[in-house]
Amino acid sequence: MSPVTAGVLQLLALIGALALAYRPLGDYMARVYSSEKHYKPEKWIYKAIGANPNAEMRWPAYLRGVLAFSAVSVLFLYGLQRAQGILPGSLGFSAIDPDQSFNTGASFVANTNWQSYYGEQAMGHVVQTGGLAVQNFVSAAVGMAVAVALVRGFARSRTGELGNFWSDLIRGTVRILLPLSVIGALVLVACGVIQNFAGIHEVGQFMGGTQQWNGGAVASQEVIKELGTNGGGYFNANSAHPFENPTPFSNLFEIFLILVIPFAMTRTFGRMVGNLRQGYAILATMGIIWIVFTGLMMWTEFNHHGPALDAAGGAMEGKETRYGIAASSIFSVATTLTSTGAVNSFHSSYTGLGGGIQMLGMQLGEIAPGGVGSGLYGMLIMAIIAVFIAGLMVGRTPEYLGKKIGTRQIKFAACYILITPALVLGFTAAAMALPTPGNSMTNSGAHGFSEILYAYTSGANNNGSAFAGLNADTQWFNSTIGIAMLLGRFLPMVFVLALAGSLAEQKPVPETAGTLRTDKPLYAGLLVGTIVIITGLTYFPALALGPLAEGLAS
Repeated sequence: MSPVTAGVLQLLALIGALALAYRPLGDYMARVYSSEKHYKPEKWIYKAIGANPNAEMRWPAYLRGVLAFSAVSVLFLYGLQRAQGILPGSLGFSAIDPDQSFNTGASFVANTNWQSYYGEQAMGHVVQTGGLAVQNFVSAAVGMAVAVALVRGFARSRTGELGNFWSDLIRGTVRILLPLSVIGALVLVACGVIQNFAGIHEVGQFMGGTQQWNGGAVASQEVIKELGTNGGGYFNANSAHPFENPTPFSNLFEIFLILVIPFAMTRTFGRMVGNLRQGYAILATMGIIWIVFTGLMMWTEFNHHGPALDAAGGAMEGKETRYGIAASSIFSVATTLTSTGAVNSFHSSYTGLGGGIQMLGMQLGEIAPGGVGSGLYGMLIMAIIAVFIAGLMVGRTPEYLGKKIGTRQIKFAACYILITPALVLGFTAAAMALPTPGNSMTNSGAHGFSEILYAYTSGANNNGSAFAGLNADTQWFNSTIGIAMLLGRFLPMVFVLALAGSLAEQKPVPETAGTLRTDKPLYAGLLVGTIVIITGLTYFPALALGPLAEGLAS
């Protein structure tokens, strides 16, 4: 069997598994967020934090809950890292430096999980499990809660109430992420992923000396790392490490975990707004972009020219032989089209055009299917923009799901779209203009520029993967990428929730013969075109200086 055929079969198997999980998981999540019942463990948590889960919140109160919880989480994780040297289970590691503690705290709370450190050489068991793994759960649940609040904005009328943040946060964690993580962790352990609290031990000879590894609760962190589209690995090699991802089956299963909730949330959306066809339209848009990007990545990596690459059957540099080009390409697209950032290969070693595909996937806004929650609300913002463009073309007031899209709604959507590019391009320009940040680049020319552009694209879009040729553990990059991660996560949420509140206050607009049908293939095509054009106009000049220049020159 040829590598290309094997890759196509893996892709088909993945699509089949996602299709089987789509309906039951999507319907279950809709029931979770629509339920009025509170389980006993949830009631204990509400009592401990002093929250009333039955109190409806307008968007400012919902936003205050999101920001307050996230701010406390950043401070807690920062303090935990700074105190690591005196904590039990630290494996002898000292406290993390202030700039790196800030970067890591911001990273995991923002669901970015950017890592400028070697996990197995810096973080002990308490920080890994009590700090980073916990944030993998709750940061994902925050994104899901904001997405559900926006969906309620479409579903409700004549009220500004969007639900209760604390209830949505706890339910997403306790009823969705925890049960799925337990099942997924058992599968990973069966595949050979380690799960222990072993200390540092020697594992034989390496170039005349001994090599040391430490154990850890890897399976339980690996599953939520992928399921919650987090991406921060226990080890520096991330999902290329055999302790995290030992077999081709575990690799395919981890890709499934990355994609299953973001895709299934389109079903949740359709169920909660009372129109499943609307969910299918969003699903189709996400699916088209994902499949096209995957196909382009496999084509680029299999067909890159050069004697060494031809002898290897493709661009194998930086890829694990136990996965090969096809599985690495599928994983790479899945992790950059979502806010996951986990890697099973060295992204800097991809072909020039392959690196451009990775960057473009993040620059689309990670909406195909995107992160848990963030992918859905990002796609719905794009859906509003597409409806507005269609309304301009036919000369009538745009409507989406029975809600008028007026000046106020478009301003919120436009602000959402402009924030991330401003962060990416602004910080990239500053880093290239100043002398010190450039010293961190391993490469010069177009590839060196790509390293910087990729880093800020990954940080501001809350992805967390790295081109890996950049030394990001400096005060400049730890600070600026940390700021980009926080602003790139929470500023868009401000406009998402404000938009949700404005939609919930409206009364429904009756559908007429002139209403644009947003559940048809024509609209899905319009939505795809809108996404590509907006991204292309925004990022094409920067991409032309980096991956496009490198790809065309090779």
